[in-house]
Amino acid sequence: MNKKLSFALLVMILVPGLLCAQPEEDLNLEQFVEQLFQVQDTDIDYEDLYESLYLLYTNPLNLNKATTEDLASLYILNAQQITALQQYIQENGELLSMYELQAVEGFDVETISNIEPFVTVEEADLAADTRPLLERILSERNNYFIYRYEQILEQQRGFTEPTINASGEPSSRYAGSQGKYMGRFRVSHRNDFSLGFTFEKDAGERFGFADSTRTYGFDFSSFHFMLQNKGKLKALAIGDYQVQAGQGLVFGAGFNPGKGAETITTVRRGTTGIRPYSSVLETGFFRGVGATYELNNFQVSGYFSRLWQDAGIRNDTTFTDFEEYISSIQLSGFHRTDSELEAKNSVLEHSYGGTVDFSTDRRKYLVGASVLHTNYSLPLQRRPNNYNQFEFSGTSNTVVGAYGSYLWQNFNIFGEVARSTSGGIGAVGGFMASLSRYVDMSMVLRRYDKDFHTFYGNAFGEGSRNINESGIYWGLKIKPSRKYFLTAYFDKFNFPWLRFRVDAPSDGYEYLARFNYRPQRDILIYAQIREEVKDITTSPEGATLSRTSAGVKRNYIFNFDYRVNEFFDLKSRVQYSNYTLADEYTEGVAFVQDFNVEYGRFRLSSRFALFDTDDYENRQYVYERDVLYAFSIPAYNGLGIRNYLLLQYKPSRKFNVWIRYARFNFRNVDEIGSGLNAIEGNTRTDIKVQVRVRF
Repeated sequence: MNKKLSFALLVMILVPGLLCAQPEEDLNLEQFVEQLFQVQDTDIDYEDLYESLYLLYTNPLNLNKATTEDLASLYILNAQQITALQQYIQENGELLSMYELQAVEGFDVETISNIEPFVTVEEADLAADTRPLLERILSERNNYFIYRYEQILEQQRGFTEPTINASGEPSSRYAGSQGKYMGRFRVSHRNDFSLGFTFEKDAGERFGFADSTRTYGFDFSSFHFMLQNKGKLKALAIGDYQVQAGQGLVFGAGFNPGKGAETITTVRRGTTGIRPYSSVLETGFFRGVGATYELNNFQVSGYFSRLWQDAGIRNDTTFTDFEEYISSIQLSGFHRTDSELEAKNSVLEHSYGGTVDFSTDRRKYLVGASVLHTNYSLPLQRRPNNYNQFEFSGTSNTVVGAYGSYLWQNFNIFGEVARSTSGGIGAVGGFMASLSRYVDMSMVLRRYDKDFHTFYGNAFGEGSRNINESGIYWGLKIKPSRKYFLTAYFDKFNFPWLRFRVDAPSDGYEYLARFNYRPQRDILIYAQIREEVKDITTSPEGATLSRTSAGVKRNYIFNFDYRVNEFFDLKSRVQYSNYTLADEYTEGVAFVQDFNVEYGRFRLSSRFALFDTDDYENRQYVYERDVLYAFSIPAYNGLGIRNYLLLQYKPSRKFNVWIRYARFNFRNVDEIGSGLNAIEGNTRTDIKVQVRVRF
């Protein structure tokens, strides 16, 4: 799965000063995400990003106390701006007002507007709040409970009556109902505490109790409790949590922005340490205990996790000496059919490790080391083929890494190197630089050996995993005027060993250029081009041998946003792509029109879109507005119409309701989807209802 998006996005303008204190209105976080990231080429769940941004929004970062790592983790400020802010505070004392940022070199109106929802200068010192923890939790205003229901209205094959096959066995069907349920409670205060639980049942899963699969009610449930900044104890997490350290080679928690419309600030990852986990994604987290303790300029962390994972147990000894083994860890989180239920929680994973950081002067200079050991209760052995012979095999893996970063004037240098038990090396490093007031640049080098194995790594790269890849990335931003600017990147990558669908070592490149023009506050226009070239093995008709050919995909986007008045705004977009492989040429296009209305306690978002694509390579990913804590970026593929309506009603500050209706209407098809997800007919309709209650 490739961590990339397919179009660059609008810049949001917020009213200065509106969100300095505890917010009363919901920030449109979708717009902020659109500003920083392209839309993907493959499915990515953005809930973790949304959760992180919303927590930061409801508990803003105190600029007077923020470290270099804190400021960099916003993905908004470049090296020059971070340095200028820290120097200003050092020379003039702590900021007294957000408006004082206008006096900091490099902070223009747009930058201040972008960071304003997530920062403050008025946060009280936590040490002054000496009330008992329980009292602080019960009185915290930042709390919520949400409950969501969603369903596809058309009947999918998995929910029909089973048929009898030729051998007399009934065909496979889903075990549970069509509805998907999700609930979450969380109460938190930034840099103090976080407490929450989450539960979910996917469509087709059963609601029930089964000791054999460790299912108790809802199919998936999660809990976390975290304390921060209790003297020398900087963090203590119990339950489910994630860890981010260095550039993510060993510990790469949460969302990794990677390549996108923001070509500078998103290439670097910050060392944010332990963070609570509250997503409904059923993999990619630790379940146990983690703690961080401060000793002078050192921070020492330790982690322990005991987590059941999904995997199909095999006993075919044709190509292995193991009596029982697993061929892969299943990451889908689905437990709908007999085979999926049989694989649920079948392998026990133990993980333990730690990090040691040394930093000075608000973490302008940071070096650290990390180690993570993972052990499975059954050996992992992939079915052998040409491309996966260097994949991990066995029951345990240890990966050890060292990382560092340094902020010097207008340059931010960062890097990490790691080695796994196999002997494979992973390395990534680069810099961000403000070359002048108008020009920013970034560069990232990476190399991940074909036998480098990291199970919780998530560093910068072209592939979905940090393995079998090397490359060099250049990013550029030119902003000569507040009305217009240009962003661009070029990434050259190489895959030294075989890959899925590629039967030889291969290489490729990718570039993106986007021109943004804002003639006035209420109008944003941008145009973007992106090209990606990757080798793919093909088998021409009539040929006796396969060959490797370069697949060339080009995407073009033109976008026009117009806020007519304080109640009504329009968004028009045209997306076009073409794909060439082995002298075959295909193309796709989408025309999108959005109408959004806000009046009083109501907010209505709507879309009408037409699309026509020759094949799946030209599918058009288009961002859609969704209910709070949910992202919708479906693939428009084939020939058809897409529309949706999203209504939000807020009768009071403590209660919100969202209702969403979305529909695909395809032409020239009699069936949508395949397998148990297949729908007879040419329409697919999704409904979603969500409520949020604050206490």
